[in-house]
Amino acid sequence: MTPTQEPPGPGTTHKRSLTIAQLAELAGVSTATVSKVVNGRSEVAPETRALVEGLIREHGYRRQRRRESPAALVELVFHALEGDYPIEIIKGVEQVAREHDLAVVLSELQHRHVPGRSWIEGVLGRRPTGVIAVFSGLTDDQHDQLATRGIPLVLLDPSGDPGHQVPSVGAGNWNGGLSATRYLVQLGHRRIGIITGPDYALSSRARLDGYRAALDMAGVPIDPDLICRGDFLIEGGLAQAHRLLRLPDPPTAIFACNDGQAMGVYRAAYELGLRIPDDLSVIGFDDLPPTRWAIPPLTTIRQPLTEMASAATTMLVRLAQGEPVAQSRIELGTELVVRSSTAALAR
Repeated sequence: MTPTQEPPGPGTTHKRSLTIAQLAELAGVSTATVSKVVNGRSEVAPETRALVEGLIREHGYRRQRRRESPAALVELVFHALEGDYPIEIIKGVEQVAREHDLAVVLSELQHRHVPGRSWIEGVLGRRPTGVIAVFSGLTDDQHDQLATRGIPLVLLDPSGDPGHQVPSVGAGNWNGGLSATRYLVQLGHRRIGIITGPDYALSSRARLDGYRAALDMAGVPIDPDLICRGDFLIEGGLAQAHRLLRLPDPPTAIFACNDGQAMGVYRAAYELGLRIPDDLSVIGFDDLPPTRWAIPPLTTIRQPLTEMASAATTMLVRLAQGEPVAQSRIELGTELVVRSSTAALAR
């Protein structure tokens, strides 16, 4: 039988939901080979895997009755487990997961933003209720592997544009960048530096666009020397703040596009003998718990990470129950939190 023929027997007229045996007959391989593909095992030739995956996408895969119920797990994958950012997200996921008697499994990608083969193999083997990917994305093949097994996926704070195919939850990053910069302008600052995140991050680009919009609305020329590409790390904030503060005409205020980089700015100011906010105003982004204990407490943009995580988990549960979601993209608002790291420009 060639791969283009329909499988014989019952179900030959159906285009969806084939069993492992039917898929094996259609592909001309053994049921064991199809089972390995279905379960994400690696010991299958790439061309055979592609053939079976293509048939699953075309016809669907009907699990045996004993495997119909997924494991009571939420698979939560981070690009990195560092700092307070993951803690706030885990809190939100746990709150909703607990209500539905679901356990949470954590994975880390060691700063990668696309999972590797071992990760997808583990997920397919665990058969969780669903997957939440934080500040990362999946390949098209990985999307297909989850979809054909009926494992829903939700992106949280996606690093790229998720489109409309994959549900996602994010924050009002453009508005946050606008609010931070506009507040500094209102305090009289005109030389306002910005330390962005990496270029690939959707949130970073949106915050930078908000910064530019605020300056444009105020009639303040945008100086390219005041725009530094950061990496959302404390060390990056320190290095870029040193570069900004050593300019011939340095900024009087710096908008760091996350709180970690703002702590790097604090360190740079200390090393250069500058006082915050007397000599330099600083604004961060996230409003993580340690910012209120910094000296001085940090003015920042609150990103509701816990609420975002709760919304993503609620969306995931609905999808796992076969219910439609009202919208594929949820964006929660950000809020300016004024503390003591900002002050009016000394005339």
